[in-house]
Amino acid sequence: MALAPPPPGCPHTGPARRTVVQAAALAAAGLTTGLASTARAAEAPARPVAGPAAGPAAGPAAEPARRDTVPEALPLRTDRNAQGDILAGFRKDHACFLFLHFGDADKARRWLTALLPSISTTEEVGRFNQAFSRARRRSGGIDPASMATLWTGIGLTHPGLRLFAGKEPFPAAPPGSSAEAFTQGSAARAQQLGDTGTSAPQSWLFGAEEPGRAVHAVLTLAADQPERLAVAVAEHHAGTAEAGGMVLFRQDGATLPGALRGHEHFGFLDCISQPGVRGFDEPDPTDPASVLGKPGTRLIPAGEFVVGPERVNKRPTGLPAWATGGAFQVVRRLAQDVPGWWTQVALRLAELQRAGAAPADAGREWLGARLMGRWPGGMPVALCPAAEELPVPGKHPDVGLDYSQDPQGWRMPLFAHIRKGNPRGGLVLTPGRPPVAQAELDARRLMRRGIPYGPVYKPELGEEYGPQAARGLVFVCHQSDLVGQFELVMRKWVNDPDFPAGRNPRAGCDPVLGPDSAIAFETPSADGTGSRANTLHFGRFVRTEGSVYAFSPSLPVLRGLAKGELDASIEFHSGSVLRPGDVLDAGKARLTLDATGDLALLDTGGTRTWHTYTGGVGHDAVLTPEGELLVRDADGATVWSSGTGGHPGARLLLRPSGELVILDGKRVLWKASAS
Repeated sequence: MALAPPPPGCPHTGPARRTVVQAAALAAAGLTTGLASTARAAEAPARPVAGPAAGPAAGPAAEPARRDTVPEALPLRTDRNAQGDILAGFRKDHACFLFLHFGDADKARRWLTALLPSISTTEEVGRFNQAFSRARRRSGGIDPASMATLWTGIGLTHPGLRLFAGKEPFPAAPPGSSAEAFTQGSAARAQQLGDTGTSAPQSWLFGAEEPGRAVHAVLTLAADQPERLAVAVAEHHAGTAEAGGMVLFRQDGATLPGALRGHEHFGFLDCISQPGVRGFDEPDPTDPASVLGKPGTRLIPAGEFVVGPERVNKRPTGLPAWATGGAFQVVRRLAQDVPGWWTQVALRLAELQRAGAAPADAGREWLGARLMGRWPGGMPVALCPAAEELPVPGKHPDVGLDYSQDPQGWRMPLFAHIRKGNPRGGLVLTPGRPPVAQAELDARRLMRRGIPYGPVYKPELGEEYGPQAARGLVFVCHQSDLVGQFELVMRKWVNDPDFPAGRNPRAGCDPVLGPDSAIAFETPSADGTGSRANTLHFGRFVRTEGSVYAFSPSLPVLRGLAKGELDASIEFHSGSVLRPGDVLDAGKARLTLDATGDLALLDTGGTRTWHTYTGGVGHDAVLTPEGELLVRDADGATVWSSGTGGHPGARLLLRPSGELVILDGKRVLWKASAS
């Protein structure tokens, strides 16, 4: 399942408190209202099994080592700081998610210290995946049985970060920001995410515990071999107990067996169209905007998935320094009522056939494909609407998938699950207006890492395969903007019956993942100049049974947390652009480029304690790759500089104490103070 305020005057009050993250969230809402070197590529080296307790090696069985070159333009492929599931992806047939709670901070930190050597990095996972894919091609598409490993990742919730750090991780959590959403947690935001009724937190298996039993950490274990995974899980249970903690919930997941391999429980091939990532995926020389070997897969700035690199439109994150190199992680258990959903599909198909809007000989897969957006074998209905076609071997089914020539949804319904979650080209917010630029949609993409759980639905095999068995999808995604990515997709796209907006009748909610909703099933008229709509009602047969917001910190940050250290300074990253009205909020101090173009530091009362005197000429502010803070005019000329050039990799931090500093390592190159 594929699833601008008035300018501040000294000593007058400055602009209303608004972070750049909140601004991004508001802009995101506007989408629905009118937008106009070398490295080893062989297997990872042997390493301890993930877990506090010692165990057998978890490295893959080695084939002869060899080198594959990694282009210098792909620095993220050699990243040994970011966790590996974010960009590279664990991609294993078996997984286990352990939701952990700790009662003592010191013991928890010792547990984390023991865990650190087993955390899988981007470089390690990416190198293994590349070698695995190479071996699979050599064997004609058969998984190489000699290559097997165990990956480990960790996400920390807001209570977890606070426990390990011994302090509040956010100096400020302004309204509308990802900091606010993360601090509140998914249970507190259930209403706006559509988790109501039978999906409400009161019935969740995890994520809605009492504060004294809150989830502190989500441990992700993924392996090729279930036996190896079982050993690791047992060791983690023991290690957690030894640290005075407890496993609040264990969620297993596994690829479905046999002919359903790669499918989700409703029976559709889960052809996740992952975005390409600049700096990680190699561009196509003939089309630099696409991934080499994956025509049509757009390359998206890495900052949309990992905090720190450049983002779409160079938007600042407004997040603390500890977030750099990490990503927000969403983990949800989505139960699927397979017989209920398919029975509903059959009933609605009969309605369409009686109305003459569906072929008389159509089976329920005909309508199911239109609800999902693809046939059970994976091909999108937009590419073969009349009947199912099998994907071309070695070619992703979604190659060439674009909705720009189908704004009315006559080939791919506007309500279809895969179109709701990723509108691609052709998203028209107002009929008759031009479609939204694809680049605007790039900022809403998610890096999804889900896996099915539970037995297949085959009641003929016994009661354990029947309708009462627990089955569904462990939905996992990574992103740098919790509000502007995951929450926007859920609130404004999946669960909004009026998305795309301005249709009469309304398109309806996602009939696979969304709440009870009426959908408008449109079919073109005989002459192709118009359409007619049949209204169908779809109930909810995918239920949320647990949800957690976590954050996957970088390895350096995890090492700091193991010592009780956490840098809560707000970081302004190189490659980001501060524009008029944007605010970086560190609680006791705020940095803003006001409406006149003056870069100013404000205290808690809004009084300017330092500014650049660039009012009237300043257009934006940037930190260059050489470590120099600049204010530029509309032509890009420098009108103010910190004079700190020549320090590649220098960082700009707004400290909760009120200082604005540029650091080269630990050396202060430049400082301004709000004290």
